[in-house]
Amino acid sequence: MKKLISFFSLLLLWCTVCYGQIEDIRQLQKQLPLIKDSLLYVDALNRLAMLSYENNVDSTFLYTEQARAIASRLQYRKGMADAANNLGIVYDMKGNLQLALRYYNDAYNRYHKIHDTSSMVEAVMNIAMVYQEIGKDPKAINGFKTAVALGSKLNRDSIMSLVYYNYASLYPDIIGKDSVPIYINKAKKIAASYNDGRVLLALEQLTADIYIKNNQRAKGIALLQHAADNAIKKNLFYLSLDILIDLGDLYASTDSATAVKYYKQALYITELKEYRVYTEQISKRLYNFYVTKKDTSKAFYYSKSLLKLHEEQDKLDNVSGVDFIEYALKDQQLESARMQSKYELWFLFLALVACIFTSVILLVLWRSWTQLRKTSGALRLQFEQSETTMEALDVMNKNYARLIKIVAHDLRNPISAISSISAMLEPDENLPADMKELMNLIQVSSKNSLNLINDLLETDFDQDQNLKIEIFNLDELLTQCITLLIFRANDKNQELTLNANSNINISGDYEKLWRVINNLVINAIKFSPVNGEIFVDSHLAENNVIITVKDTGVGIPGDIQDKVFDPFTTAQREGTDGERPFGLGLFICKQIVEAHNGKIWLRSEEGNGTIFYIELPVNPKR
Repeated sequence: MKKLISFFSLLLLWCTVCYGQIEDIRQLQKQLPLIKDSLLYVDALNRLAMLSYENNVDSTFLYTEQARAIASRLQYRKGMADAANNLGIVYDMKGNLQLALRYYNDAYNRYHKIHDTSSMVEAVMNIAMVYQEIGKDPKAINGFKTAVALGSKLNRDSIMSLVYYNYASLYPDIIGKDSVPIYINKAKKIAASYNDGRVLLALEQLTADIYIKNNQRAKGIALLQHAADNAIKKNLFYLSLDILIDLGDLYASTDSATAVKYYKQALYITELKEYRVYTEQISKRLYNFYVTKKDTSKAFYYSKSLLKLHEEQDKLDNVSGVDFIEYALKDQQLESARMQSKYELWFLFLALVACIFTSVILLVLWRSWTQLRKTSGALRLQFEQSETTMEALDVMNKNYARLIKIVAHDLRNPISAISSISAMLEPDENLPADMKELMNLIQVSSKNSLNLINDLLETDFDQDQNLKIEIFNLDELLTQCITLLIFRANDKNQELTLNANSNINISGDYEKLWRVINNLVINAIKFSPVNGEIFVDSHLAENNVIITVKDTGVGIPGDIQDKVFDPFTTAQREGTDGERPFGLGLFICKQIVEAHNGKIWLRSEEGNGTIFYIELPVNPKR
């Protein structure tokens, strides 16, 4: 029943009068070639998409894609937001709720950027209903509460009648027995002010269900019958179907003849209007009803109807040329490519600045050499050195990573000087309070810059790890690392525990593996709260050794876990004490571990800590 409510809510939201929907589509299709304004054309495509999904979800998808492509080219933000919302509806109809949630969230974020509060309310409500469908009731309830709070700020609040209706329908116990009538009355008032007959009839159905739930069966059934008659008279066939099925379910256990009458009336409408979703639902009810009554001939008839429906659906799926899952994956890859492109442009900008800076230096050196070449042998040597430098810089210009390291190396000394000077000035009691605060900000910023520069210098962007293989005791490496970091953990009153009893010797690069463990433990300290616990463990597994670093910190959300090992990852978060991340530590760890023919992975749950695993061969092959 709840799934029907969610599906029916989409119809209430997007359709005006179901009877005239095909005519609306035809009119829009005729008008489309005549629209000259590009933005209006995008709006018309999005409108066609939302009208078409009831009959053919593939058409919705194709119209949406056209609208999205044009809106993206024109940077029409409203058109892109509407297209994202339509894609959410497509995947909602297809039953892929995770993808529906993704696109609904995208639509919400886009509506938020353009301050379209009414559409934000709609998107939040859609998200809440998806959460309800996948069984995440706390998130669904929170979504409805957010929608109600946002809706209170609207000047035109037509969407709120549907929010109140859905909330009262899906979570009456959360709202409270006394508050449900209040929500229904609010929805009625709004729907009446906008002359929204569809929502008013839906509210009659909801009111009738409340009467029945409160042992006022006769009153509730009478109201349902009145709502069904009105819905049919007004050609609101989708709404009438839901009410007729509700009446059939109510009579199924007490008056089988009346129940069958309502089911067949609803079935007649679905077959007349080709509403396949409802045709299948009603046929299943009639099949189960006759199976219970042991009427095999009628049960067989409806089983054949169901089989025919499935065969027709298979044909439709085969005819459809749209691979929705592949589209979503490519869409995600395209978004990742856009992010990668931004980073590449940034690197290119740095390279250009460095080239200009280098060119200026070389020009100054050349002028100095031409002026002093007759009198100074030392300058000749300097010129030869500059030629060597010039050749080296030419190689560096072909590799962004090496160029970045040179820039970072040159920046480290002046930034270190800034950090030292600010540290010397900060304790000066004669400085005003605002100057002390500025000194503190300078010191913090310079330290963060130094950390970033150090990470850049340590990062091997070309993934060419030069390992110095030696045999060493793993426990000694872990003990040394923990001993050096235990003071850092004490600053946050954390307990750092080592359980290393493997007592084995392994082959590898001691310094680089020490850096891996150091980075993981520092991350655990950074993202664990005060008084948190951190555990480091090692044990043998066949010919490999497994090292784990476990914390009791904030955890990593599932949607960014696959990004944390990327260089300059977007999945950066501040530590529990405001520590600033740079997005390079885990990338470095992965490079070093893979260079040892090992692997690194994690298990985490947001709010319940993280475990990093490192698997290394005892004797790596090179």
